[in-house]
Amino acid sequence: MRIGELAARAGTTTRTLRYYESRGLLPARRSGNGYRTYDDSDLRLLRQIKTLQDFGFDLEETRPFVECLRAGHPEGDSCPASLAVYRRKLGELDALIGQLSSVRETVARQLARAELAAEAEVPGGPEPVCELGGDSWRPE
Repeated sequence: MRIGELAARAGTTTRTLRYYESRGLLPARRSGNGYRTYDDSDLRLLRQIKTLQDFGFDLEETRPFVECLRAGHPEGDSCPASLAVYRRKLGELDALIGQLSSVRETVARQLARAELAAEAEVPGGPEPVCELGGDSWRPE
């Protein structure tokens, strides 16, 4: 198949396919007339790349999965290098989840403190102060 058909079947653009080719992720085969030619195995590569990118993997992180498929494995994640990328990505995700949990706890504490202060507010009392971010904020 030619580049336009592959792009349509993969749900991407010809520009993207040329970029993948320049990065060595998609083979650069040419027919006798100079047109790029592709087959169903190339479509499998593209689907693997797209799936991983949809999950937040960057393009370079997809390389071991593509190489695994090219080596003839039925799945792109059945090779040791692919498994290592999964492990590394899970570590990154766990770290991000930890950071988000910490921020959530801080915001929850601030909300609880602010709600208590709002309930106890009396006319002429102190102005509310936001303690997030270090700088004091006062309503105008």
